[in-house]
Amino acid sequence: MIKEKALEYFKNGYSCSESVIQACIDEGLCDKELLPCATTFSGGMSSGCACGTVTSSQMVLGYLFGRNNKFSNPLLGREKAAKFIEEFKKKNKVTCCRVLCAGLEGSARKEHCSKLVADACDILESLVKVKV
Repeated sequence: MIKEKALEYFKNGYSCSESVIQACIDEGLCDKELLPCATTFSGGMSSGCACGTVTSSQMVLGYLFGRNNKFSNPLLGREKAAKFIEEFKKKNKVTCCRVLCAGLEGSARKEHCSKLVADACDILESLVKVKV
């Protein structure tokens, strides 16, 4: 369910990172206060670094499993963070926005980023299933 909602938000003007966070907010996985934080993570933190879908997914995992949070287990949070990266790289080879989107512009980039949103949401949903 996260994926469908995130893709709809992405299609309707939310950035990649915002769409993942807003879908998670809708599903009750994190607080609405996290959305403004996600804005600065889109476009590889506006510098082409880490993909916004990766960083926003990590924010959700930290919110749920990080220190003093929902499950208050930083080791579990780190394990889930590492697993997320491992699975994302299996699907996309890298986590760098600049590399993931090299040479893509306009609608081709939007379509490619939609795939990244979907991939991130699938992985994230599998990692939070214990919660959902």
